[in-house]
Amino acid sequence: MKKIRCAIYTRKSSEDGLEQEFNSLDAQYEACAAYIASQKAEGWVLLPDRYDDGGLSGGSMERPGLQRLLADIDRGAVDQILVYKIDRLTRSLADFAKMVERLDAAGTSFISVTQSFNTATSMGRLTLNMLLSFAQFEREVTAERIRDKIAASKKKGLWMGATVPLGYAADGRSLKIAETDAEVIRTIYDLYLNHRNARVVKEAVDALGLKTPIRELISGRVKGGAPFSYGHIHYILTNPVYASRIRHHAKVYPGQHPPLIAPKVWDSIQDQLQGDAAKDRTFTKRNRKGAKVSASPLAGKIVDQTGDRLTPSHSKTAKGRKLRYYVSHRLVRGTAPRDPSGWRLPAPELEDKVADLIRGHLKTPEVHASILVDATTDETARIAIRLSRLTAVETAADKDAKRPCFKLVERIEIKPGEIGIALSAEHLAQHLEVDAARINEDLLSFAAQFRHRKRGVETRLIIGDAQPEIDTTLLRNIARAHRYFDLVRSGKTFTEIAKAEGVSKRRVQQLIELAFLAPDVIRAVREGRQPVGMTSDRLKRYAFSPIWSEQRNAFAAL
Repeated sequence: MKKIRCAIYTRKSSEDGLEQEFNSLDAQYEACAAYIASQKAEGWVLLPDRYDDGGLSGGSMERPGLQRLLADIDRGAVDQILVYKIDRLTRSLADFAKMVERLDAAGTSFISVTQSFNTATSMGRLTLNMLLSFAQFEREVTAERIRDKIAASKKKGLWMGATVPLGYAADGRSLKIAETDAEVIRTIYDLYLNHRNARVVKEAVDALGLKTPIRELISGRVKGGAPFSYGHIHYILTNPVYASRIRHHAKVYPGQHPPLIAPKVWDSIQDQLQGDAAKDRTFTKRNRKGAKVSASPLAGKIVDQTGDRLTPSHSKTAKGRKLRYYVSHRLVRGTAPRDPSGWRLPAPELEDKVADLIRGHLKTPEVHASILVDATTDETARIAIRLSRLTAVETAADKDAKRPCFKLVERIEIKPGEIGIALSAEHLAQHLEVDAARINEDLLSFAAQFRHRKRGVETRLIIGDAQPEIDTTLLRNIARAHRYFDLVRSGKTFTEIAKAEGVSKRRVQQLIELAFLAPDVIRAVREGRQPVGMTSDRLKRYAFSPIWSEQRNAFAAL
């Protein structure tokens, strides 16, 4: 009789009780071992290795015990997997589908000792999928409950974890003042109250020799001990925790911890900071109806990964054309050092992309159906109509029609790889003609992929799942290079080609080298996958096939 090698997998989501001599993992293991013993007559044999995962969620496959089990399955050491319940193996239907493929490839099956079904039949597979769907549903509901608990706790002013702000120390579900660091915070606020200028505060902080606190991370790496950056100072000046308040997304609630800065003083500083951000770096223009509108409608609403605001700026071309940008504020200060983390983004393109993201978000069925809490059928229909009017613009050049989208923006955060947008409940409620308290705040924030790409002097923003951009100029130059190369092969000189093409001889010599690019490089250009900033001249120096190097050098000598 053929032996069936059986492995037992056990898992427990939390670490509670694992320190006990006989815990949940042991109970699961014994139940599965008893089942294997009952099938001894069928040739079932229990493998000696245990595959246990204690304190790990079933929502991910990144579990040491599971990974060891899958590795043993891949090398053909396991014929049968036994689990106490199917959700011990995974709580994700997608992960289970991937796991089944690996099991089928290895000829391995699995059994749940407390749930009877046969995956060899269609009804058994249906039952299995239903059980996994409910397991995944339970995990998602648990996550929602945790998010709701955090929101409710913050509404009561409780501290719910994360990095403790400088000047405080964790004290259970609250914070207590850490006097040593608290003096640094008070000094920064006093400097701002005296000077009313963040740039001067930065210079004064550096002059005093103040440094960021040194922290040891869980990984063992030490962080801090550096001068305060502009972004860090701005974050300290705008953090409501110092006025005994707790922030949760766009909402701010009274906190239960003692304030470091008097709330009235903190509020006055916010008014000053917002006034500085809105000062008219934003030149105005007139719309089609003759009314004055801001030429930079996102001014004061964009921050980068350091918390520094992006302010409107502009430059002029040789022909007098005005080019608008949004620039990290630390880059436009006259005395600011060069900061490689700062942003300089083309304003028209960023505004178009933001408007498109907002319109795309408001078009989703989830927003149409759930943006209004406890909405009746008639209210949902009216909301859908008003949202459709707001998102109906399809012409990218119609700037005035996109301005209602900009008015909805409360905050935009840009960081490497991602742009996050938070909409204002009040402004959206005004547009929908409903009470702002009924707006579903969970649908007001969303994010998209964000890439900042340069080609020569040109800057492109790629947001969301945009298709790669094809550099048509570069492709045309490669095509011309092949045409010039064919003419040389036919006996033409560079001078004759230049005269026939209406270009200089030097231009022919420059472009013809592109005819010797390796095929994989040309394929990358055709698909828009060439390296960022790769122009014709840089591409020639970047990648040539070594097989053609001798031929290329011969032509370069002509």
